[in-house]
Amino acid sequence: MPRPVLILDFDGTVALGDGPLLAYARAVAAHAASADALVTAVAAHLAAPSADAIDGYDVVRRVAVAEGIGEDALAAAYTASRAQLGTDEAPVTVAAGLASFLRTTDAERLLVTNAPATRLDAALASLGLEGLFDRIITDAAKPAGLETLLDSLDEDVPVLAVGDVWRNDLAPAHARGHATALVGGYPDPTADPTYRAATLDELLPALAEWVATAHVPFSA
Repeated sequence: MPRPVLILDFDGTVALGDGPLLAYARAVAAHAASADALVTAVAAHLAAPSADAIDGYDVVRRVAVAEGIGEDALAAAYTASRAQLGTDEAPVTVAAGLASFLRTTDAERLLVTNAPATRLDAALASLGLEGLFDRIITDAAKPAGLETLLDSLDEDVPVLAVGDVWRNDLAPAHARGHATALVGGYPDPTADPTYRAATLDELLPALAEWVATAHVPFSA
């Protein structure tokens, strides 16, 4: 049996908390008529996101667009905010059991993120996850980039994709019959994951069981 493959998203899955989102909002707010009002509005929407928001970054974008802030300013603000990832200005936390799970699981561990590589290694180190991924893919351009990654894997390899955004992190894997695990996540009526939980810690036992089962050869 080929070694199973675990594909994990970063923001909202491995890295938790609103720190990077609020850093993004503060950078965007430099282009707003009232910086404090924009950040306050973002915080309120993050606390009670609308059903049509894809994720927290989409929340910031929607608030900014409503204020008349353009795409160029949004892109510059996002780039500036990623330079603060994992610092006191954009703190992140991690599921308590993730490091142990990654350290002991017998699977190829891939971290696949649409974010750039900026400060990613430092953030992983601060979360106790340094060296625990076999491969890290940044600027992945999911969902299309996830399709490309899946195309590169052997046809018979067991795959489990883990993420918080159904359409980006999981839907391409689900369409191919692979296992999926949705953690937290914004409402998506099309979501049909194999596993689902509010937190990654709640999902880890199911993920460990999946890895163990994936190593068992099928017998008719």
